[in-house]
Amino acid sequence: MLPPNNNNEGFLDQEKKISQHYNKGTTTLGFVFNKGIVIAVDSRASMGSYISSQSVKKVIEINPYLLGTMAGGAADCQFWERYLGMQCRLYELRNKRRISVAAASKILCNIVYSYKGYDLSMGTMIAGWDHTGPNLFMVDNDGTRLKGTRFSVGSGSMYAYGVLDQGYRPDMSEEEACELGRRAIFHATHRDAYSGGVINVYLIREDGWTKISSTDMDKLLPRYLPELSVPQQTQ
Repeated sequence: MLPPNNNNEGFLDQEKKISQHYNKGTTTLGFVFNKGIVIAVDSRASMGSYISSQSVKKVIEINPYLLGTMAGGAADCQFWERYLGMQCRLYELRNKRRISVAAASKILCNIVYSYKGYDLSMGTMIAGWDHTGPNLFMVDNDGTRLKGTRFSVGSGSMYAYGVLDQGYRPDMSEEEACELGRRAIFHATHRDAYSGGVINVYLIREDGWTKISSTDMDKLLPRYLPELSVPQQTQ
């Protein structure tokens, strides 16, 4: 016998849960060195095994001295980091001075903590230069807020950390630091199927942030190919 037509609550509930929990992937990183902060990200957006975009802008330009990165749900990160930019501007108007990186990251942390349990998906970094110097914070959707000198967030972060830890030195030049960030993202995109597209690199100095490069991963392959361990076919 056929089941009743109106007995579909279980199916609809299951369909809702599946549609709202796609596997997401990305690779973002940031690190502090003596001359500033490097932020490097990929540009691929994925929904499970489906690549929905290869040109996502994963660096949110909050103000001329602050940058935010996005990993997790693109809509959540974009909306709340743009909202953070508005709050930072209101702070400047009220207090006649720039907001600190610590205060900006705390505002975002308080916002996401107030929405804890509402299924936000965010793994962000807030980076910038203020009166205390260069600062880098990581904030996630549970309200966790960590200060550090090196962070990588996303499905490819384990691969990026390997390259980053191997090549990091506080006394690097700006060119060496940008190259390290670019190389770490490249190797992560090579190993992680959910990361790829274009590698964007930003540098934050005392006078603000600058976009250094935006390079398609395929064009970087000849440069980094000797570093890749490609399995050899045997007969």
